[in-house]
Amino acid sequence: MPHHAARPLLRRRRTLAALACGIAVATGAGVLLSHASATGTTAGAVPEVVPPTAHVRFDYQLGGAYPPPAGVGAVSRDRGARPADGHYNVCYVNAFQTQPDALDWWETNEPDLLLRDGDGEPVEDDAWGEALLDTSTATKRSRLAKIVGGWIDGCATSGFQAVEPDNLDSHERSDGLLTPEHNAAFAKLLADRAHAAGLAIGQKNTTDLLERRKEIGFDFAVVEECGRYDECGDFADAYDDRVFVVEYADRDFARACASVGTQASVVRRDLDVVPAGRPGYVHRTC
Repeated sequence: MPHHAARPLLRRRRTLAALACGIAVATGAGVLLSHASATGTTAGAVPEVVPPTAHVRFDYQLGGAYPPPAGVGAVSRDRGARPADGHYNVCYVNAFQTQPDALDWWETNEPDLLLRDGDGEPVEDDAWGEALLDTSTATKRSRLAKIVGGWIDGCATSGFQAVEPDNLDSHERSDGLLTPEHNAAFAKLLADRAHAAGLAIGQKNTTDLLERRKEIGFDFAVVEECGRYDECGDFADAYDDRVFVVEYADRDFARACASVGTQASVVRRDLDVVPAGRPGYVHRTC
């Protein structure tokens, strides 16, 4: 299976979910994670799932691991990194698209699990150079779940307490070949796998699937740029403030802090999410 290299840039929101006319946009929310440690279990017992606690300080370290800033209690890192000792750790997994450097592996080993257009070419997320995975049938979702599920198990073995499967909204970039229903069904398989491994699982972006969060099994959310799109409150209400909000611009950060900064975990990061000490590094909390 392809090794998941850390992403050079963070996933950005692509579309703004339409809001029903006449309904005010709910203010601020960020689902926060809390301190927790891996819980030992007796033989044959189901591992305990420990969801995050609201309003813990958070750091988003997808561009490379480094010692968390003082006061930070929760950290998200790539699945190839080690968890931060003494913190609540969220494991990043690119679950609905390929990594740019992993396309050859998929073409060689699982070519029919790549979503393809009418000419037989992989459908790509052009902004990130990633091919979309094909979640359109139950058989393909089951096969994908075995692969991605192995990565999730690896997160648990490494000592993470939770997982955030990215690109839940890949249907929006599928040229109509995928639907929200396809991705929701695949997400449920991943949630079941995460819970069986003792991991909480976070919804990554997209208000489109908020109403299905319980059906899928999400425990919290990791949301990028909800301040920009006035969606923080939607996530906070849905997840009882167990939301990690990541903003990349000062104006959006200020809006998120004003709306949910006292109830959710909001962090301002640089777009490249570079490690501390590197040029361009930014980390601020409300």
